[in-house]
Amino acid sequence: MVLNEVDYLDDILAGFVEVGVSGATILHSQGMASAIINGENNKISLFGALKSLLDNIHPYNKTIFTVLENEELVEKAVAAVQGIIGKVSSPGIGFMFTVPIGKTYPIGLSE
Repeated sequence: MVLNEVDYLDDILAGFVEVGVSGATILHSQGMASAIINGENNKISLFGALKSLLDNIHPYNKTIFTVLENEELVEKAVAAVQGIIGKVSSPGIGFMFTVPIGKTYPIGLSE
């Protein structure tokens, strides 16, 4: 999940715990548009125009990764997030996606 409205982070993590998600990794991240308008190229006129269009963009966001054991848990996690954010009508809050995982390899655990 990429979460632009970071004020929802604690509620989302609590929702994950409630449905049985046992862990997640949270990264501080920045979207491409934000990097462009806040970077060195912002003096170029094209990027200046882009900046005026994206004035309300969130400069930083959170990327949340979690590995879930089955499709049922995925659906519960999605429902938890939608229950928290689904009632909000403003665009650009973030987005969720799934990626299939073939295998996981625990590191540092004895077998």
